[in-house]
Amino acid sequence: SSLAFSCDMFTWAIHHGSLRGTQCCSACMQIWNPLPCEFSKRQFTLKDDSSLTLGLEVRGLVSLGQLSASIRVQHPADGGRIGPKRKWRKKGGSRKGKGWIYGQGYVDDGVPLVLSSRASKLVQLVKQGDASFIWGILDSLPPGHETWDDLISAIIQIKRDDDWDRTIQMCEWVLQSKHFHPDILCYNLLIDAYGRSSQCHKAEKIFKMMRDSFCVPNEDTFNILMRAYCKVGWYDRAEDVFYHLQHLGYSPGVVTYNTLLDVLGKVGDVRKAEKIFQEIERVGHHPTVNTFTQMINIYGKAGLARKAEKVFHSMESSSCIPNLCTYTALMNAYAKEGSCRQVEEVFEQLQASGHRPDVYAYNALMEAYSKGGYPFGACEIFHLMKQMGCEPDYVSYSILIDAFGRAGCFEDAKNVFEAMKRDGFTPSMRSYMLLLRSYAKAGCVVEAESLVKEMGESGLKLDTFVFNSLLNAYGHAGRYNQMESLFTMMEQGLCDLDISTYNTIIHICACAGFLDRVEELFASLLLKGLKPDVTTWTSRIRAFANMQQYKNCLLLYKEMEASGCHPDAITEKVLLPCFAAGNQDGCMKE
Repeated sequence: SSLAFSCDMFTWAIHHGSLRGTQCCSACMQIWNPLPCEFSKRQFTLKDDSSLTLGLEVRGLVSLGQLSASIRVQHPADGGRIGPKRKWRKKGGSRKGKGWIYGQGYVDDGVPLVLSSRASKLVQLVKQGDASFIWGILDSLPPGHETWDDLISAIIQIKRDDDWDRTIQMCEWVLQSKHFHPDILCYNLLIDAYGRSSQCHKAEKIFKMMRDSFCVPNEDTFNILMRAYCKVGWYDRAEDVFYHLQHLGYSPGVVTYNTLLDVLGKVGDVRKAEKIFQEIERVGHHPTVNTFTQMINIYGKAGLARKAEKVFHSMESSSCIPNLCTYTALMNAYAKEGSCRQVEEVFEQLQASGHRPDVYAYNALMEAYSKGGYPFGACEIFHLMKQMGCEPDYVSYSILIDAFGRAGCFEDAKNVFEAMKRDGFTPSMRSYMLLLRSYAKAGCVVEAESLVKEMGESGLKLDTFVFNSLLNAYGHAGRYNQMESLFTMMEQGLCDLDISTYNTIIHICACAGFLDRVEELFASLLLKGLKPDVTTWTSRIRAFANMQQYKNCLLLYKEMEASGCHPDAITEKVLLPCFAAGNQDGCMKE
C-alpha cells in the first residue's frame, strides 16, 4: 500500500541504514546534504518474518518533495504501516544490508576481519606507497555501495595493523571525495587515528567538522576523544568530555565509565574514582572485568593494596571472573609495597585459574622482590621467565637494574645494563637513570661521570634528574667541593632547579653536619618560590639533631605541621631518638 512520505519516516530509514550516503540531524529531524546516489529495489527481513520492500528510483540530486513520490512501502502484516518498535535491521549484525559488524568503529573485539578480494588488494596497494600514491589509488575506485564496503573494510584492517598514517590518509580522502560522503564510522576512525598518533588538535578539528556537517556524534565518538586526550596527558579535557556527554542527554555506558576510570587512574584521583565506581552500579550497569581491573590499578598506584584486594574479592559476588590482567593488577598493588608473600600467593592463584603468566605478571613478581630488598630473587624470576619461553622486555631489565641498585650491587646493575644492550634493547633515559642512581648511592663518582657523558653522546637530553643524581654521587663520595661547584652551575642556568635538587643537597649537608649551609639552602628555596616537602623538613630536623639541638628539633616539627606538611615514617624515626636523648632538657615532656 502507498504511504505518504514524511520527515520522520525518512529519518527512520536513515537511522536503520536503508538510505546510505545521506546525513540526518536527529535534533531537528531534517534531511541535510543529499548526495548523488542510486538505489535499487532491496528486500529486507523483519523480526516476524514479514517483509519490507523499499522501491527507490532516485537519480541525481533530489529534494524532499521529489522523494515523496518515489517511495512505496509494502508491509503485509499491518497494511503498510510501520510501528515505532519495528526494526528490520539487527544491531551488530553483519554488513551488506544487515548492519555494521564493527558497531561505530570504536569497539574492536579482535575477531579476524574477512576481506573481499578487492578489499585485500586495496590493503596491499595502500601499504606500498606514500600519501600521493594512496590518493591516486583511491581516486581510481569506481563509485558504488560495494566499493564503499570494501573501502571501509580496508581502512579498518589498516587501523588494526596500527598504521595510523595510512588510516588518516584514507579517511581524509573520503572527506574530500566527490563520490562518497563520510558517515559516523568514518569520522570515528579518523578521530581515533589522530588520537592514537598524539595529534589531538587535529582530532578536535575533525570532531568540529563532524558536527558542522550535521553528523551527530555518538557515545563511541566521545570515548575516542577521551582516549585521545588521555594519551597526551590532557586529563582535564578528557574528564570534561564525559560530563559534556551527560549534559547532552546521553546515558554513558560501562565502556565510557571504564574510560573515565582510566583517566582518573592516571591522574591519581582515588576519591573521584570511587564515586564513579559506585555510580556505575547505581545507574544500573553491571561492572565488567575491565571495570574491576581499573579500580584495582587505581588503588595499587595509590599504595592502597588492601582496598585493591577488597575490590578483587568483590568480583565473586558480582559473578565476574578475573582475567590475567586482573591478577597482574593485584600483583602490582602488592609489589608496590614490597609484599613478596602476597604477590607469590596471587601468582599461584593466577596459575591455578588456568592462566599462563605473561611478561607483565613476571615483571610484577620481580618488582616485589626488588622493592622487598631481594635482588637475587628478582634475578631468579628473570631466568625462570626465559626458561618458560616468555621473553623479557625492556621493563624486565629495568626492574633488575633497579633491584641491584637498591641493594648497592652496582657491578651487578652494570652487568644487567650491558646485557640489555647486547639483547638488542636501546637504553632509554629511565634505564640510564636507574644505573646512575646505583652509582650515586655507592659513591662511584668516576662511573657516574662516565655514564652521564655516554648519555650526552647518545643524544639524550641531560635534565634536572641527571644532575640531581650527580649531586648525590658527589655527596656520598664526600666530594663536597665538586658538589657545590655543580650546584652553582645549576643555579646559573645549567638546568632548572626543583625541590628534589634542594632535598638532595640539604640531606647531604645535614648528614655532614653543615648546619649553617642547611639553613642557607632552606632560605634560598623559599625565595625561589619552592614549597618544602616532608623530605626537606626531615633533613632540616636531622641537621639540628646531629648537632644535639633538640629544642630546635621540636620547634621545627611544630613549624612543619603548621605549614600543612605531615611527618612520615622517616620523620618519626629521626625525631624519636632526639626526644629520648633530650629528655633531661624537658623535650620529651613538652
